Order: sequence, then C-alpha cells, then structure tokens
Amino acid sequence: MTPKDILVLLDLADRPGPATEFAIGLAEKTGAHLTAISLAVDPVVTGFVVAPVPIDLIESARQDSLDRAKVAADRFEELARRSSISREIRTNEVLMGGIPHGFVMSARLSDLVVIGQENPDQAEPLRDVLIEAALYEGIAPVLIIPYIAKAPLKMDKVLIGWDGSRPAARAIRDALPFLPKSAEITILMIGNATKLPGEPGADIATWLARHGLSVTIKTMPGSGIPVADAILNHASDNAYDLVIMGAYGHSWMREAVFGGATRDILRTMTVPVLMAH
Repeated sequence: MTPKDILVLLDLADRPGPATEFAIGLAEKTGAHLTAISLAVDPVVTGFVVAPVPIDLIESARQDSLDRAKVAADRFEELARRSSISREIRTNEVLMGGIPHGFVMSARLSDLVVIGQENPDQAEPLRDVLIEAALYEGIAPVLIIPYIAKAPLKMDKVLIGWDGSRPAARAIRDALPFLPKSAEITILMIGNATKLPGEPGADIATWLARHGLSVTIKTMPGSGIPVADAILNHASDNAYDLVIMGAYGHSWMREAVFGGATRDILRTMTVPVLMAH
C-alpha cells in the first residue's frame, strides 16, 4: 500500500539534518499527507529530590523547550510551503523525562515514520528512545535518514538484509510499495542466514517475483565482523541507495545490554535504512 500518511520527527538542532527534506520529497512523490512532530522536551532537573528547584527556573526551562519546538515547526513550514503537499504540525510536550505518548500515538496512526539518525555533534533529546518507540510501539515501518545524507531519497539500488526472521519479513512486506521503482534489488544473506531450512534465497526471490520484482541473491559467510558492518560495508562499496532490514530480532533489553545489529546500524549508518519490527 502506497503511504497516504507520513510522519516526520523534526530536528531541534540549530543545523537540522536532512530527514525533513526527505519526508517532504516522499510526500510530494506519493501524494501523502505529511504530519510533522516537534517535541518540546522539558529537561530533567538533577538533584530535584535533594534540593527543590525554584518554580520559576522550571518554568523558564519549560518555556525554552517550547520555544525550540516552535523554531523547528517554523523551519518545517518554511520548507514545506515551497511544495504543494498536504501537511500539519503538532507540538508534543514531554514532561520531565516522561514517555512521549503523543509521538507514539501518531506513529501508530501513520503509514511511514521518518526520523533522522542521531548526530553525535548535535545530540537530540530522546532520539534513540523515539526510534525504538516507533519500532516497538508503532505499526508503520521506520525510515531512518543518516545525518550526512543528501536529499532527495533515491531507490534505484536497494539492498535487503534477509535472515528469515519475522522483523525482516515485515520490513520487506512494508517496503513492497517502493520496490517497483527500483532498477536493482539485492537480497543479502550473511553467516547463519545462509543455512536456513529449505532454500531461503530461492524462497524469498520467488515470493518477490510473484510481486513482479526481479532480485539478485548475494551470500556472505560469517567472517567474524559484526553483521551491521558487513551490511553497511556492502552497501557503501556497491553504492546502494537504501537498505531494508528487520529491527531488533532480539529483545530490546538484550540489545541494550549486549549490543546488536540494529543498534550498530543506527550508530554507523551512512545510507537511509528502512526498518520494521
């Protein structure tokens, strides 16, 4: 299903990343309505329990966060008015380190969520938490845009990470509306993924062929390097425009403690990645 409702999380940094431009471009191409979320995140005041903070200081910090959210919203409107897309802006306030319920609900009622990768030089409040919330609590696939990316989004060459898992299958299914626009689609299977029962490469190729898609199967033995590095190295070496993969094949807690391909991808990605869980 071609997306009819796209959600984009706005950057609050002074120099915003390219995610907003990518989302506007997608909305133009698909005719989708674009909803922009601007977060006003109240800072957590450390030591509040030990030494109460004056109310006026808390209110000043809250107003600062609202002002930053308004600047981001105004910046989005300036970019969006150059196009003819249907759009709206919502400001969600997150209180004292609370859960971004408004963003989560918007993610559940969208067809695609677009979020920029965390820029280590311009940290965004709750960015990793929001990506994980969209993947775990939302329904739609999540398109993460590297902070070094250049708009617009291209889908001429697509790399699909396939390991036979439910998240990977979900990601491919969610990407089906975009894949007919691709001239080259490669299914990449790494390490244990090449040992799945039956003929996993042939099976996924046959399924996609029934959707009118021709794919190439590429297998790579486990070489001792992390799966995320293998995927991103292959994508970079072969100039792929988009990577499609499942997210958090293990539990969030396990990846938080032991690490995993999803977290590694989010930290080191240089190409847009469409994920689903």
